[in-house]
Amino acid sequence: MTEQHSSRGNKAGEHKFSSRAERRKHEKAQFQTRAQAGDQRIFAPINPDQYGSSSKPGASAARKKQNVPYSAVKSRYVPNKKSTAPSSQTKNRVKTQAAGKGDNNKKSKTAVGNKTSKQKHPKSKNTSGRSRVGLWVKRILGLITGLVLVAIIAGCITFLIAYYRLEVPEAQKFANAQVTTVYWGDTNKMMGKFAERNRTIVDTKSFENSYIRDAVVASEDRTFYENSGIDIKGIARALWNNVRGRPTQGASTLTQQYVENYYTGKNTGYTGKFKETILALKINRQVPKEKILNDYLNTIYFGRGAYGIEAAANAYFGKSAKDLNLSESALLAGIIPAPNAWDPLVSPEKAQQRWQRVLNLMAADNMIKKNEKNAAEFPQVQKKKQEGTYFKGTTGYLLQHVRQELVTQIGYTEDEIDRAGIRIYTTIDPEKQKLLEEAVGTLPENRPEGLRVAATSIDTATGAVIAEYGGPDYQKVQRNAVTQDVAQAGSTFKPFALLAALEHGHKLSEQINGSGPMRIGDAWVGNYGGASYGQVDLIKATKYSINTAYVRLNSEIGMDATRQVAIAAGYSKNTVGLDKNSVVGVLGTSSPHNLEIAEAYTTFATGGIRRTAHIIDKVTDSSGNILYEADTAGIRQFEEENISELTKALSAVAEAGGTGDTAGKLGRPVAAKTGSSNDNRSAQFVGYVPQMVTAISMYQVGKNGAEESITPFGGVREVTGGTWPAKLWLAYMRPAVKGLEPQPLFSSETSKYRVRPKEKSTPYKTAEVPSAPPPETVGNPLTVPSSSAPASSPPPQSPEASESSSPAAPPSP
Repeated sequence: MTEQHSSRGNKAGEHKFSSRAERRKHEKAQFQTRAQAGDQRIFAPINPDQYGSSSKPGASAARKKQNVPYSAVKSRYVPNKKSTAPSSQTKNRVKTQAAGKGDNNKKSKTAVGNKTSKQKHPKSKNTSGRSRVGLWVKRILGLITGLVLVAIIAGCITFLIAYYRLEVPEAQKFANAQVTTVYWGDTNKMMGKFAERNRTIVDTKSFENSYIRDAVVASEDRTFYENSGIDIKGIARALWNNVRGRPTQGASTLTQQYVENYYTGKNTGYTGKFKETILALKINRQVPKEKILNDYLNTIYFGRGAYGIEAAANAYFGKSAKDLNLSESALLAGIIPAPNAWDPLVSPEKAQQRWQRVLNLMAADNMIKKNEKNAAEFPQVQKKKQEGTYFKGTTGYLLQHVRQELVTQIGYTEDEIDRAGIRIYTTIDPEKQKLLEEAVGTLPENRPEGLRVAATSIDTATGAVIAEYGGPDYQKVQRNAVTQDVAQAGSTFKPFALLAALEHGHKLSEQINGSGPMRIGDAWVGNYGGASYGQVDLIKATKYSINTAYVRLNSEIGMDATRQVAIAAGYSKNTVGLDKNSVVGVLGTSSPHNLEIAEAYTTFATGGIRRTAHIIDKVTDSSGNILYEADTAGIRQFEEENISELTKALSAVAEAGGTGDTAGKLGRPVAAKTGSSNDNRSAQFVGYVPQMVTAISMYQVGKNGAEESITPFGGVREVTGGTWPAKLWLAYMRPAVKGLEPQPLFSSETSKYRVRPKEKSTPYKTAEVPSAPPPETVGNPLTVPSSSAPASSPPPQSPEASESSSPAAPPSP
């Protein structure tokens, strides 16, 4: 049944329609007719109070109750460019709203539009809340502004008071207190000096025609002749960088640098910089620019121990400052900010960059002509002269070690060492140092020319280096064999694998296969002299330094566990070759410093407490105030029970028949280990009594500087750890231990009765053994193969283990 609809409430004279579609068609035709007739009502803005026909006064109210915004209604009645007729939706909406008040609470049958029907009536704004927020913002901004103004005023007042109260100090009081002195042990006997004043004061007129003045001004302070002595922008930039934790570079004018070098010393804090700024302002007003520049050139540090331009000209070019040419002047001016680091012999590329920069600045400031800049050539500097007579002989190596420790462990810069005026008290015992040098002197005269010897002796109670031999003459070979050279550890590395095994539950009584040779991938590993052992316990494997047994042990526990023990004991993480993950690494293919070997075995001697090896006991200023003191407490790295077991194995090495039986002649309890590398490129011996550890390293350097096999000398067929290194150890230790009460080696059973320094409680945990097998597997490490014959004949074996000159054959297993 078709429902009948009417358009205007079914008034008389209106059409009746059979469907909505027919009605919409009729209304559209009427709309077009009116539009053509020019009926303006169609296009006129709609008054919300007159919405619909005049006969329907409730239409506006109906629209409001339906939450239909006026803007939406208006947009439906204002035609766009594309259409001049209202849409069917618009007419339907008008019809619905004209239905009367009775339908106001119902939703319109015809939607105004998807967007319009879903819109909510906009909420009224809380203008009172916004006003309160704005008021608080104004109050806070006003408070901040007031505080800033107060701070500025207070700062100005403080600055003025400080300016008029601060007096320019005596220059010489600060300028001359710069010599750094090094002392033997805790005595006042001087070992040497760093940067002893090498200065010749010259007058401005003596280098008036030199380029050096312009070069320094161009490089360090281009506005020197115009500024007030300070650089406001530079200071602000430095403060901002300091707040953000960045380097405060570029804040000092030439005058400020002069104040720092001539009056106040180095300033890093805000108070010091504030004082420096005021002094720079006052001096700039009181002292002529020419005198400031002259004094600056006489005090600034140029590296190589040279203070002042005259000393610098002599140190770098062997001439007077007045004779410096353009290129030489530009180089010296360019390296002022970091003279030691930018020395042409240290960093030639950086030195040339700085040199070119100065030339460019001088040309830009019309100090030189462009053709002069283009014609300049980078100057050649002479070799660095030795720092006085203190660096002669063996003492030079001690001073080198002191300087290295100041930089790497304490935190001084090279420039600060040369200028600080500090006093350094070393740990070196003059008597034991003499004994060590005499022991090295017992080597036969027919020893190879390229033979190098490194020796370190450490006090186990503190970690202090009490004696050190880095070479015969520092002025001839400026490389410390103890701290700078490295050599393969050989079998001195094996105890790290043994300790790792003990930490993982292994026992010394366990049997392990010592047969050999054995194949590892494409390589063969054999024992010294081609010996093949059967089943041996871990003590015998250590006593005779059986390579095949230790490779099998290391294969079971993992190279990573062995490596972590070595690092915990005293090796550096960056030790050459230590990062390799091969099971044969247990044979000592890594190359540590001699000092690191000594430190690691000190950890064994102390029952598992690691104390950092150090040569500096304390540092004081010129007045005796302590600036630094070595930490000797130590950190526990290994359990006492495991170290006690390890000590049993190492003491067997020094017994008759062991590879280090030479140490047994000391006449008191001793533990030791020998070490030799492939082709005898290194020979190691390290041994200890409870109070002292001494490590000896030998290696040979060819004429081209490359490592080579040690040439046999002194009646031995080959130099191994058990030959000359062991003999040197005994020659030193015999007199060195005199006066020391004989004590038993460390044992967990007796450790509670021994007096030991306070220890820090931070136990070391060895790394877990990797679940994946190492790259090279050797089968079951604890099983003797059914046939000891290899698959094919192995190549001749070179000694991988440390051995004595005449090892005794072990008993048959």
